[in-house]
Amino acid sequence: MSAQLLLVDDEPGVREAVKDYLEEVGGFTVDVASNANDAWQMLQQKTPDLVITDIMMPQVDGYQFLQKLREDPRFKSLPVVFLTARGMTTDRIQGYQAGCDAYLSKPFDTDELVAIVENLLERRAATAQETAGTADLGNIEKELTAIREMLAQRGNISQTPPPIRIDFTPREQSVLDLVAQGLMNKEIARRLETSVRNVEKYVSRLFSKTGTNSRTELVRYALEHGLTQ
Repeated sequence: MSAQLLLVDDEPGVREAVKDYLEEVGGFTVDVASNANDAWQMLQQKTPDLVITDIMMPQVDGYQFLQKLREDPRFKSLPVVFLTARGMTTDRIQGYQAGCDAYLSKPFDTDELVAIVENLLERRAATAQETAGTADLGNIEKELTAIREMLAQRGNISQTPPPIRIDFTPREQSVLDLVAQGLMNKEIARRLETSVRNVEKYVSRLFSKTGTNSRTELVRYALEHGLTQ
């Protein structure tokens, strides 16, 4: 799916020319608005991946529009590119101080605009991935804490035979034993001299074979049914 852009410019010729170029050369999907008020209404219906906006517009100019975006939590980190005929250094400084991510003066090179858009989208995707990874790490830490508490009480966990016979491969059993010791995937990979990716695959297989959905559930299941050391 191509990235969704919102282009805001009150000059019909510029608006259509830039839209066509971004779609044909950049491969983006582009919605257009002729002023900031219309653009704001469009944002309420659909949030784009990036906004390109002129500065000199009637009623609400680009600076005011950007300020409104940055004051709204939904759009605080939305990448914004200024396209404007105001190309003085003081104008660019004002744009960056207002919170724009890039500033192109008219007339501009359309290939440069495409490169800027692609770069900003890549940076946004990398930031989102990093944030997701941090959240995942936090969840794993919580699971490990629960596992360690469970291991401290393992003598109180009554064991019963598993409802069905589960055949683990030797490597799956090794991974299960180490998960049950409260080790993270990186530590397990180091112990077994394999990659973290392989450990993730083994853990996924263990989830599937035991009908569990988390490391905590997996360890509890293994302890209750005597499947680990």
